[in-house]
Amino acid sequence: MSEEKIKLSFFEKYLTFWVILCIIFGILLGRFFPKIAYQFDSMSVYQVSIPIAICLFFMMYPIMVKIDFAEVLKAGKSIKPVLLTLFINWAVKPFTMYLIASFFLGIVFKQQLPGSEIIKSGESVELYRSYISGAILLGIAPCTAMVLVWSYLAKGNDGLTLVMVAINSLTMLFLYAPLGGFLLKVNKMPIPWQTILLSVLIYVALPLIAGYFSRKYIIKKKGIDWFQNKFINLLTPVSISALLLTLVLLFSFKGEIILKNPLTIFWIAIPLFIQTLLIYTLGYFFLSRIFNLNYETAAPVSLIGASNHFEVAIATATTLYGLSSGASLATVVGVLIEVPTMLLLVSISKRTKGLFFPYRLILRKAPLKPELVKEEDEI
Repeated sequence: MSEEKIKLSFFEKYLTFWVILCIIFGILLGRFFPKIAYQFDSMSVYQVSIPIAICLFFMMYPIMVKIDFAEVLKAGKSIKPVLLTLFINWAVKPFTMYLIASFFLGIVFKQQLPGSEIIKSGESVELYRSYISGAILLGIAPCTAMVLVWSYLAKGNDGLTLVMVAINSLTMLFLYAPLGGFLLKVNKMPIPWQTILLSVLIYVALPLIAGYFSRKYIIKKKGIDWFQNKFINLLTPVSISALLLTLVLLFSFKGEIILKNPLTIFWIAIPLFIQTLLIYTLGYFFLSRIFNLNYETAAPVSLIGASNHFEVAIATATTLYGLSSGASLATVVGVLIEVPTMLLLVSISKRTKGLFFPYRLILRKAPLKPELVKEEDEI
């Protein structure tokens, strides 16, 4: 119980409120002090923002340093959750995103959207198609960094989450371009490979290496008890604080676009929100139970599928169509709804842990033991 109280810090307890406050502050900062936002935004390498990269490092390090790599190796032997993650991310999610975005933006809300725009290549396209393109770029970019935060908050298996994040990072290098090219219906889709590679290095590799070596050093010098009871507690607010600062920076970059398109943002947000709920429901309530996964595994598997790597999606949309394009706006909307929606799903996960007790799974391989029946009746 004491460990639970320590983890539920002041930031975590009111995280939804802080997220909304930081989004508003970021938008206002970009609106009234655009030079500051532009100055931060210009600090980039291969379209990877250096300020955001620093924030993401401190967001990831407190999580990485907690991981016992012996547990990581053990988790890597569990093939079912890894295969399920790959199936959701690459065989289901991109296509459901395309269908849902096309239905809402190309049919239901088409009359409410503006007519056309001139994209980066100089071609004139219908805006609803540009918005769908942005949604597609989100759908084919599985989350590789922030999902570690969602898994941590949901009390999931950190080691297994890290394994699946690493696999997602590798598969994205091979599948992002061809799948994107197919869904966007273009002959060639230029993908910023430097951006993807540098993103993986900054968001995953650097905090992973720092966490591994600092964990070994601290445990050797101070012992495992001091590491778990003192050092980890000192880092508790660091990850959440870095997440909030990241939101301020992201929305300061895009604040003017958001203020100019409030209603359009609402139309775009609806299919993105429905897509997120659909993928989470499919992974958490159906496939994870059919595969007999426990809660600590089912939660990160489902949250990985539901979330997106919006940094890569924004960079790709900007490269393909320009910063002021409908595609870029759609990826920004993805950021806007990502955090509140994922916090909602984390809350749902924690409240439904009981669905994943071994004796409540769909596929029962043996009759219930008398003591389990008694325990179930008490619950």
